[in-house]
Amino acid sequence: MNRTDPPSDIFDDDDGIEAPVVAADTWVTVHYQIFDSTNQAIEEVPREMRYLHGNYGAIFPKLETVLEGKKAGESATMVLQPDDAFGDYEADRLHIVDADRLPEGSEPGMTFEGLPGEAADGFVYTLTDLAQGKAVLDGNHPLAGISLRYEMTVQKIRVASEEEIEQEKREAGLNRH
Repeated sequence: MNRTDPPSDIFDDDDGIEAPVVAADTWVTVHYQIFDSTNQAIEEVPREMRYLHGNYGAIFPKLETVLEGKKAGESATMVLQPDDAFGDYEADRLHIVDADRLPEGSEPGMTFEGLPGEAADGFVYTLTDLAQGKAVLDGNHPLAGISLRYEMTVQKIRVASEEEIEQEKREAGLNRH
C-alpha cells in the first residue's frame, strides 16, 4: 500500500500541527504584488511576506479579512483606498529647506528620521529634489494618497506556538489575554 504524504505547506515544520486555513494565530506566508489605480505594478517583482494572522498589526486589516479562511494555494484580490492603506497625502508634510541643513553627499531618494537640523517629529522624510541650494523633503509615505490593488496567493500556513503568539503580542504592544 502506497502512502501519500499531505502537502508540506499545511503543516508546522516542527511539530506537524495541521493548519489548513488562514485563521487567528496562524503564521501565513503570502506572495503578493501591488498595483496602482492605472494597473501599473508598484514593484515589478512580486514579494513575499510572513505574518501572524489575528489583528496583530503586521498587515492592513482589510487584507487580513480577505485572507481569512483561505487555504495554501488560494488567491485573493483586495483594493485598498488611501484611508485603508498608507493614508491621504498631506501637503503639510512637504518641506522646502536650505540644502546646507543636509549631510554632505545627500541626494534624492535618501531618507531622514525627522527634518535635518530639527527635533525628531516621528516622521521619515524622503529627499525628493535638490536644486539651487534648496532641498524638498516629503514626510508622506511614498504610497500615500493612492488606491492600491493587492493580488495575493497564500503559500504556507502553520499554527503558531503559544510562545510565538506571546512574542507577537509584546512586539505589537497588545495586552490580550
